Amino acid sequence: MRTVSIVAALAAIAMPALAQDSKEAARAIAGEPAAAPQRLVLIDVPKPASKRTALFDGRSLAGWTPWLGYADPAITYRAGPDAVPVGISRDTSGDFAVRRVDGAPAIWVKGETWGSLVHRADLRDYHLRLEFKWGTKTWAPRETQPRNNGLLYHTHGKPGEVFGTWRPSAEFEIMTGSTGMIVAVGGKVRGHTNVSFDPAIIAPHLRYRFGGREVDIVNGTPTWNVEAATDAERPVGEWNTLDLYVVGDRAVHVVNGVPVAEVRDLAVIGPDGSRQPLTHGQIQLQSEGAETWFRSITVEPIKTLPKIVLQRD
Repeated sequence: MRTVSIVAALAAIAMPALAQDSKEAARAIAGEPAAAPQRLVLIDVPKPASKRTALFDGRSLAGWTPWLGYADPAITYRAGPDAVPVGISRDTSGDFAVRRVDGAPAIWVKGETWGSLVHRADLRDYHLRLEFKWGTKTWAPRETQPRNNGLLYHTHGKPGEVFGTWRPSAEFEIMTGSTGMIVAVGGKVRGHTNVSFDPAIIAPHLRYRFGGREVDIVNGTPTWNVEAATDAERPVGEWNTLDLYVVGDRAVHVVNGVPVAEVRDLAVIGPDGSRQPLTHGQIQLQSEGAETWFRSITVEPIKTLPKIVLQRD
């Protein structure tokens, strides 16, 4: 008990210092905090180049492959070499299924065991739209944290390559308060975007800002994610519409019609250390601690990206 008390006391002393260090790092990267939030709008929305395709047939998980991480998600980021992911070694119908909600079928993600559903289609140059809403359940070790999930795109590599649980990807984060955040999933994924320093949000304290300083998003560094420009998500229990526009190595994230982030120069670091453009891949629907429903998942080809601009009063 004495040891635990000493550790807790040291942690209490260290945490403010670490928080201050992370804010100073963000200030060095992005400069002083922005004076005011931006109001962003989407223009030049592209017309589809051909017909829309449904990725969810409303009846089954046909086309989707499950993968589960560790039986105890708490070890995900610190698993030793002897830890073995669940993978597909058990029946996953209790983790992912098609069920009816609000009078219609949807993909149900339980969220208790972390992992994902990966769609088989190799996608490039597309507009993907889906609807999601949160269920009622949250699970350890995130039961008291913001609900968390994600739409991962340009997925490549091997199942479980990232923390035994996901495949390398760019991420359109789905998390209460942060939906639309950009995350590099995997140590070799890269992407440029523009940011400002926002001390009001958690580390790394970087928020997407039109015209802000350019950063390279790199997992495991002070630029491992970039927060959405604004919180455009609806209250828990309501359906949200996500639009992901991707052309080549660029993407635009839109939440309920509000543009919240854009990323460009998506790439992977090759065996020789060179930056190789990341222009296509599969999508993953994450399971990461919160019950989630997905429906109306469609994709249509596009040739150009919409533009994010500042709204003028």
